[in-house]
Formats: sequence, C-alpha cells, structure tokens
Amino acid sequence: MTGSGRTRISDIANRLGISTATVSRALSGNGYVRDNLANRIRATAIEMNYALPGNVSGKRALLVASQEAMIDFQRNQFTTYVLEGLRERAASQDITLDTHIFRAELGIEALREAAMAEDVVGLMLVTLDDATLNLVRALEVPTVLVNGDDPEMWLSSVTPCNRSAAMLATRHLMRLGHRRILFLNRPGRRTIRRRLEGWQDALGEACDPALVVDVDDWTAEAAQTRMEAVLRDGPDFTAVVAAGDVLATGAIVAVQAAGLSVPGDVSVVGIDGLPQGQYMSPALTSVRIPMEAVGALSLDLLVETARLRRARVSLPARRIELACEIVHRASAGPAP
Repeated sequence: MTGSGRTRISDIANRLGISTATVSRALSGNGYVRDNLANRIRATAIEMNYALPGNVSGKRALLVASQEAMIDFQRNQFTTYVLEGLRERAASQDITLDTHIFRAELGIEALREAAMAEDVVGLMLVTLDDATLNLVRALEVPTVLVNGDDPEMWLSSVTPCNRSAAMLATRHLMRLGHRRILFLNRPGRRTIRRRLEGWQDALGEACDPALVVDVDDWTAEAAQTRMEAVLRDGPDFTAVVAAGDVLATGAIVAVQAAGLSVPGDVSVVGIDGLPQGQYMSPALTSVRIPMEAVGALSLDLLVETARLRRARVSLPARRIELACEIVHRASAGPAP
C-alpha cells in the first residue's frame, strides 16, 4: 500500500502473485480474464479496500432504514458491523452516505425527489417491510437491499446465505450425534425465515414442528424466559440452533439456570458470529456471517448498477448471497 494507505493495483497483484495487467483487466472489465480468477481478484480488491472503478467520487448514496433497523443498530452489533463495512467502502470511494429513517409521513414522493438529485448514486435499503418495498420498486432509481432480499426480484440485493448458515449449524450438531435439535426462532423477517428453512433442510423428514420455539423479541432476556418455559414443559431436545447469537446467549443462561450443563446436557449453536461469543462461558459455537462484506458489496453493487444505467445497459436484478463459516467453540459437544 502507498504511504497514504490507499491500495494500488500492484498491491492486489502482489497479494495474488499475478500481473498488474491481469488485475486491471479484471477490475475494469476491459479484456478477458477467467471467471474464477476475476472473482478472486475482485474479492481480494474488496478485502484490501481498493476503490473499484465507477466514476462516482464525490457523490452521495442514500441509506434508507426503517425505525426497526435503527432499534437494531442501537442494541445489536450485527447491524453495526454491516454498516461499518458499508461506511469503509464509501470512504474508500469518496462517497458520502446520507441516512434517512423511512416513515410513512416522509412520503415516497419526498424519497423520490431526494433520490433523483444529480449527485445521488442511488438508494440502499435496510430492513424495510414488503409494503415499503412495493413503493420503492416504482421509483425506478438504482437500488440495492442491504442484508435482505426482494421476493419478486425487482430489486438487487446483497445478503449472507442465511439458509445455508442454519444448515451448517444443524448438520454440525447432527454429526455430533444430535437428532432432537430445537430451533430458537424470532419470526417476522425474511432473513430469519431463511434460517428456519435451513434447519428444516438439514433435518429433512426428522424435522419436528414442535421443536420450533418462537421468541417475542431480539434480546437475551426474552430468549432466556422462553427457554426456561420450554425446559419445564416443552418437548425433549439435546441441542439448540438459535436464529441469532443474542438468542443463543439467552438459551445458555436458561439451560444453566435449570441445573443442566452446556454442552454436556444441551449443546447450543448461534448464527451471526459476533466477537463477544468467544467470551461467553462456555464460548459460543456460531456460524460467522461476513457482516462487513455484506455492507461493502452492497455499495459496490449499487455503484455498478448506477454505472450501467448511465451507459443505458439493462441487466436483470441480482441477488448476491455470501457464504458463511462455522466457528467451533465449547458450547457444542456430543449428544448425551
């Protein structure tokens, strides 16, 4: 890297052991590079915070979030890490992020007017409901959903592969001999529904609907209260896959409060991979979501979408899903 801290094409080439010309062709799209190599180059560029071509320096991107997303931002580090990845990518490309809280009184027309400003690249949406997505689809401005997906595929999106994340967690427990695996759920969001589907995929015909336990809030306290009731009166189980790390925290506390051990009596696996999981007792096994990459790639996709629109190139909306990985710690062990 240069003295200013900016990543150069030569830095990427040195990291990968290839020529600067190959990196330049892959990043600009001018000239042929094998797909698998081009993908590696682009991924490395993003990892090294290289400003991908887009001619958007000095412009603004409108980050439109629901009030629910802002509540998450205040109490859940997952959203914080996604937005941090987004902020770092914006800074590397000299793009200003303007945050707007979407309320009914804001009005879709006001949002349209803001999005049509000459210096605006487009919209980035965080945790908006389907009714609002319907309105945004009609705006016809470059738009990307951050950590979400459009079921009708009108809008492009970047999200972790939540379904495979839950499948990874469940299959890990199955390999440890568990068959009665409870899914601790917080219903309401499509991303979490995908995690429930991954649990169902892994268990197949052994899937028992009685083992889906709903929690009424995204807090460890709510999860603890619900799990205490299940441990008293609910179905038998030997392991828990929690829809998020914060729910897994509550599950562990509830199991231990009932005089049981984790993982001796009940194993617990979370999904998110938040750093504080390593400091729990026992340390939390979790599926790590590439949170910063979700934010960074969302901005890259928006910039590319805006560039193609200016060039009058029409492409279908895209859904980018990022792979996740399981982090093995002490909270998951063999079935009793």
